[in-house]
Amino acid sequence: MRRASSSWLLCVLMLVASATSAAEELRGTWSASTHEKSPDKLHLNLSHPEDGRKGRGQMGFTESRASFQGLSTGNGPATFTLPREAGTFAFTGSFQDGEGAGHYRFTPSDSYIKAMASLGYSSLTPNQQFQLAATGVTTQRIKDLGAAGYKDIPVEKLLMVGIFDITPEYVKELSKLGYDKLDLDELVQGRIHGVTPQRVKELADAGYAKLSWDDLIAMNIHGVTPAFVKEMKELGFKNVGPENIVSLRIHGVSADFARQMRELGFQDVAADTLVAFRIHGVTPEFVKEMRAMGFQDLGPDDFVAFRIHGVKPAFVKEMRELGFAKLTSDELVNFRIHGVTADFVKKLRDAGYTNITPEELVRLRIHGIDETFMRAMSKGDKAKGGK
Repeated sequence: MRRASSSWLLCVLMLVASATSAAEELRGTWSASTHEKSPDKLHLNLSHPEDGRKGRGQMGFTESRASFQGLSTGNGPATFTLPREAGTFAFTGSFQDGEGAGHYRFTPSDSYIKAMASLGYSSLTPNQQFQLAATGVTTQRIKDLGAAGYKDIPVEKLLMVGIFDITPEYVKELSKLGYDKLDLDELVQGRIHGVTPQRVKELADAGYAKLSWDDLIAMNIHGVTPAFVKEMKELGFKNVGPENIVSLRIHGVSADFARQMRELGFQDVAADTLVAFRIHGVTPEFVKEMRAMGFQDLGPDDFVAFRIHGVKPAFVKEMRELGFAKLTSDELVNFRIHGVTADFVKKLRDAGYTNITPEELVRLRIHGIDETFMRAMSKGDKAKGGK
């Protein structure tokens, strides 16, 4: 009887162990793609259950093909694995023309759970372990980052460490270049925007040494490359500060645009003036059009004022057709500021006022006097026998 009870108890324990193992194993679907530009890499997308929630999450990452075992992306069935310290992904499915899909299962590593517990991560969920495996976060990396000063990293940020590849080597290289007090969020920001030690050195060689971290980030976000800096320097922009050179890129001031403006006579134009040109739409074509209409000696500020206030070739032409052939740039701008339009001039003339000067037109608009008022005034003068 005791022997029978013992056998029954053993079966129960085996069933419980089996159920626990099955609960820890995560399953989902995968899709993958290869690219001609990176033939040595595979991009994977995994659907996975989320802790305490119904439905599934998505995780995508790119991995070196050398990390897989048994991987073949040729047309046909595929069975391969991706071993990690945190656990092993086993994939089944097929590939066709470089695109793959199928099912996977993730088997967590018990030794990783124990090692992580010894590092202070004693309550990892199965989904967290899955994510740490997918992003390749090893216990050695956690130890090395701790030795570099990044201790007690929350699990959520460990995932960022893996996703954006924050390595001890990256931290060390940046520290050598003077960036030794960056927090983890700043390191992640650097990785997101492509701030590498090599880029820092290249920008320093181009004249931008000892930049603040924020300036480095901004330069990378907006595409201030060493090549762009070199082009602008060759055009004479040699002492442009970090904020100004970023502004050039934000507003589309290319070397070609600066060169075209130089050819139009703007030889000593400052960087911020070129930015103003781009903001307000002062193009080489606009400059040429206005010069063809006789505005040969205007400075940069005049062209910007034209664009701000809407002084276009068509407006100048309208006014000239109304007899205002010699309006200055300031008078044209004043017309636009105060709403002196061709229609306004025509209505006044229809009311009998045919010899009003530009200055008088502006004063009328400033004081809100329109053709209706002027027509009434005209009738009043006639009634008195005047005009």
